[in-house]
Amino acid sequence: MFSYWESKNFFNHDLIVVGAGFVGLSTAIHFKRKNPKASVLILERGIFPVGASTKNAGFACFGSLTEILDDFWSMTQDEVVELVNRRYKGLQKIRKEFGDKALAYKHNGGFELIEEDQLGAVEQIPEINQLLEKSFGGKVFSKVKKFEKMGFSDKIKMVVKNKFEGELDPAKYLSCLWNLAGELGVKIVTGVEVLEIEKDTGRILATDKSENPFFEFFGGQVAICSNAFTKKIWKESEMEPGRGLVMVSKPLEFEIPWKGCFHLDKGYVYFRAVDRRLLLGGARNVDFEGEKTTENKVNPKIKQHLIKLAEEVIFPGKTIEWDREWTGIMAFGAKKSPLIQQVGLKTAAGVRLGGMGVALGWQAGKELSDLLRKGN
Repeated sequence: MFSYWESKNFFNHDLIVVGAGFVGLSTAIHFKRKNPKASVLILERGIFPVGASTKNAGFACFGSLTEILDDFWSMTQDEVVELVNRRYKGLQKIRKEFGDKALAYKHNGGFELIEEDQLGAVEQIPEINQLLEKSFGGKVFSKVKKFEKMGFSDKIKMVVKNKFEGELDPAKYLSCLWNLAGELGVKIVTGVEVLEIEKDTGRILATDKSENPFFEFFGGQVAICSNAFTKKIWKESEMEPGRGLVMVSKPLEFEIPWKGCFHLDKGYVYFRAVDRRLLLGGARNVDFEGEKTTENKVNPKIKQHLIKLAEEVIFPGKTIEWDREWTGIMAFGAKKSPLIQQVGLKTAAGVRLGGMGVALGWQAGKELSDLLRKGN
């Protein structure tokens, strides 16, 4: 039951964005900057974004050495270079827009742990550096001398450094987006689940947990930014969810002999130090099929795999006590680049971030807002 005033003022908007994560907020901000008089509303079904935005590990990264090499099996050389360049530029843009202090950004570099069967990748560093040098203005990857001092297991035969990567606090990044959206007059309503979108008319059927089981919004234009949850409202999409586990230890009682953000196993596993704790996550490749879900549950097989890595590879011989764990739901598709597409007369989508929302979200939002404005 809605009042006359609520019905008159809250349900019709020039743009309605579905999803209040990095892409949804960025889309609303860019649209509002170009259309300051427009009424813009964001709908989010959780208290906080339920996808991966504030559930991720906070890596300001664009791809490890072995991950980039692996991409050549499914992408052309130009596509790989363009994707890496797009990710890196995306990171530079959010740092310039919000500032390192506000993002809690630390430029400690990125590192990859190389095992015996991956040493061939190290030999290709000169070739990859040559491909990327124009984009970065310098060599991206280099071998770490005396990496043994980092204390990893003797299974690690080499550590490769990427001097262009860093780390940040994803919740602080989201707060920056919240603040900017608020300053521009963007409205955000949480606790509302979108059930259906009429993509040609802008009609949105939604629900919440109040006495109003179903109600309608109407948007002059609609932006679908629900990423992993997109198939529920755009059934024709190719989106496949990919769940990711992240774990944080209790404060460690020993000194951590390294700093920076680390990758191993072709980028599927990642870890870094946070407040004297070990943050460790990933390993989706241990059970690809089991992780193709939007359920926020912990996969015990993956959890045990990560615990074993922590105590046998990262801190060999140490027992790690764990404080908390959570999962974030990402979205993947046939390609690794974001999908920015018109899907109806009044509806467009910005999805398929492929686990790179920190690097790609801001620019994806700009591209989606540009596409929406053309639809006016």
